Amino acid sequence: MSEPEIDASGYHFTDIASMSWRASIVADGIEVKDLGSANGRVMELVRCRAGTTFPTHHHVGPEFIYLLEGEAMQNGQRLKPGWAGVAEAGTIDADFHSDAGCVFLLIYSEEKEESEG
Repeated sequence: MSEPEIDASGYHFTDIASMSWRASIVADGIEVKDLGSANGRVMELVRCRAGTTFPTHHHVGPEFIYLLEGEAMQNGQRLKPGWAGVAEAGTIDADFHSDAGCVFLLIYSEEKEESEG
């Protein structure tokens, strides 16, 4: 598995095509490629199997997603390829799911997201 390449200039580069997907610890049906982290933010490529639902969670910092493939629903909004979603710190994701399956870019705060219930 390829790790992010880091140089002294503060830039990080990752060849994601050579990276393997890993099972997410969040829920079954979710796979992740860890693309890198810096200044308290983490960037991941996330792949969801059809029928996947994320557990309810609280955003301790802002969360940014950009849908690349498939469809997802977040807070009642259908996201299709090319759609972006931004959740402010303090918001709660109560029903993020993908009936068809999807792939999206995710950027979030390194602080642990808090699961509800």
